[in-house]
Amino acid sequence: MPAPIPVSICIPARNEAASLPALLAALAALDTAGADPVAVIYLDDCSDGSERLLHATAHDFPFRLVIGTGTGGGEANAGRARRAAMAAGLGHAGQDGLLLTTDADSRPRGDWLQATVRALAHADVAAGRIVRAGGAGDALQGRIEAYYDALHGYRRTIDPVPWDGGGHHFSGGANLAFRAAAYRAIDGFRPIPSGEDATALDDAARAGLRVRRDAAMVVETSSRRHGRAPGGLAAALRGIDAGDVPHVLHPLSAAWQYRAHALARASFAALASPPACEALGQALGLTADHVLGVGRDCPNAEAFAMRIVPVAPHCRGLVPLPEAEAALAALCDTRCEQAA
Repeated sequence: MPAPIPVSICIPARNEAASLPALLAALAALDTAGADPVAVIYLDDCSDGSERLLHATAHDFPFRLVIGTGTGGGEANAGRARRAAMAAGLGHAGQDGLLLTTDADSRPRGDWLQATVRALAHADVAAGRIVRAGGAGDALQGRIEAYYDALHGYRRTIDPVPWDGGGHHFSGGANLAFRAAAYRAIDGFRPIPSGEDATALDDAARAGLRVRRDAAMVVETSSRRHGRAPGGLAAALRGIDAGDVPHVLHPLSAAWQYRAHALARASFAALASPPACEALGQALGLTADHVLGVGRDCPNAEAFAMRIVPVAPHCRGLVPLPEAEAALAALCDTRCEQAA
């Protein structure tokens, strides 16, 4: 029998006593076959009964529950708290184990750990699907998520990679996982107030690591309107409630980058050839010397593609959701016609 895989499930929490029972029940119900799991809950500046609740639960929990505490002087910082939670789990994960993270107001599905193990058999980092509890009541947010799912799927038709099926677009900290060695390679989550999750995935890709979006990894999260991270889901839902018109990335700007990523991947092996550097530079609006210089610093084609491609020229930026939906539908129709 193979040795169980060390798995650390690392969760930051701040005054989440009301949410923790549901999270703990979901963790306790996980299928842990073939794994040696530890749950690490890092309490950041908590002033409620979270610590007392966790200590009361720990002795009856089906696997080890580690409780960490810290203080940021009252400053809410999601990145710092998640980094601290992951740091507390690194010892158990060792070099060959896995690091998973979710949020205190979330509930992983029972097969989450097993689905994550399967995902990381193909990749170094995996981002799972995030489902909002009561999401049917937030139809406009659902449209935004469906748009970005479709856009990511379109990306993988233009720039396919063997480790990512393009099943969804999510990159949220409520559902991320790393091989421990990969997490160490990027020096972990950055201690920033928000966006530490998407930044970590970008750092991983720029380091040449394989980042997979896997729809089989499912976590349900709350649709609450008050969250700790500025600019996060709670803020987006409040904006929708207030009647804001959602703006999203225009697909033509994204498509230019996706085609450029594919071209850069294909060109990486030939960078020793001056004509190859010249051709790629012309396509990207860069000098051949710049292309060669970046290529020399990259360990593989993934890192090169993520580092060399600039923002799309004449970038259209953010546009109203209906405009973007129509433009993406037209792009997909054209793609289908070309394939036929």
